[in-house]
Amino acid sequence: MASSSSARSIVLGLSLWFLLISPALSLTCTSQSKNLKNEIYVHCLDLPSLSSFLHFTYDASNRSLSIAFVAAPAKSGGWIAWAINPTAPGMAGSQALVAYKDSKGAVTVKLYNVSSYASIVPTKKLSFDVWDTSADESGGLMRIYGKVKVPEELAKAGKLNQVWQVGPSVTPDGMIAKHDFAPPNLNSKGSLDLSGAQTGGGTTGTDSRTKKRNIHGVLNAVSWGILFPIGAIIARYLRTFESADPAWFYLHVLCQSSAYAIGVAGWGTGLKLGSDSKGVTYTGHRNIGIALFSLATVQIFALFLRPKKDHKYRFHWNLYHHGVGYAILVLGIINVFKGLDILNPENKWKSAYIIVISVLGGIAVLLEAITWIVVISRKSRSRKA
Repeated sequence: MASSSSARSIVLGLSLWFLLISPALSLTCTSQSKNLKNEIYVHCLDLPSLSSFLHFTYDASNRSLSIAFVAAPAKSGGWIAWAINPTAPGMAGSQALVAYKDSKGAVTVKLYNVSSYASIVPTKKLSFDVWDTSADESGGLMRIYGKVKVPEELAKAGKLNQVWQVGPSVTPDGMIAKHDFAPPNLNSKGSLDLSGAQTGGGTTGTDSRTKKRNIHGVLNAVSWGILFPIGAIIARYLRTFESADPAWFYLHVLCQSSAYAIGVAGWGTGLKLGSDSKGVTYTGHRNIGIALFSLATVQIFALFLRPKKDHKYRFHWNLYHHGVGYAILVLGIINVFKGLDILNPENKWKSAYIIVISVLGGIAVLLEAITWIVVISRKSRSRKA
């Protein structure tokens, strides 16, 4: 009996411990009613990103929308936000309710006008009426409560654009810190059917902007990060073997030209992403990208000025060509890793690229040793002759 009682105590203790350290793991919107204020909401949604939930009731007779938004801040001392965008499906242009702890430790709600990515400022009034706002916190979750007067054109449509977000911190003067730009943060938006007919809270899968970011990343990783190093390996090592001449040259030109064409496409998608994301700037990644495109363009067009082998300027042209080529090689690999840090994909993608670069590096080391053996052997034979 004592052994059975001890076993039950251990199981119960472990269960309570698990619930205490991870209160939000098993939550769904339907399991949260007891944690909300004394109001019954007709509909609830498990939002598709950031482990967030929305409870709401819409009264079509007066266009009032009562909401309770539930989410965990990105970090302790962080913030959560729920917003309506009257004009577009993204963050820019949205009208937001933001909850965070003030300097006294009380959870408060402030209104923010997100006119652009670069302009997120507190305001006393949104573009539509908001009242009865409040917030609370328990179990690691924050909750925003409020009532919204849905704009007439959105009420007629029966749907509105909702955006939600979580962030890491707030300054003492109420300025919220920038949130992450990982896929869950970028996908935290969708259409809210005021009738409650939908079973999800927004777009699932990858949105168009995330697809563009992924395409940009793949194009540049293949061009600057893989093809350019392969082209450099071909030029440095295959030319040593007399039987490979002039095939190595044409392979080198084909590889680098292909890399440049793909890189231009990747650079173009980067420009488009930049123009679509006002206020979001990755300065280092952008500047290296500009430098890469400029150096590669000069390198490609310099081929048309390539002197013949016996020309007196050929030595200087080779110095320039090799120097710029190695600069592109190094900057390209660095920028691929910077891009991976920005995209923040699953670890397997970064690991895959590390493996590819490591294999290419290993091949280069092996060929370097073989090349020196060939060169030394050739010089030795020429001296004997």
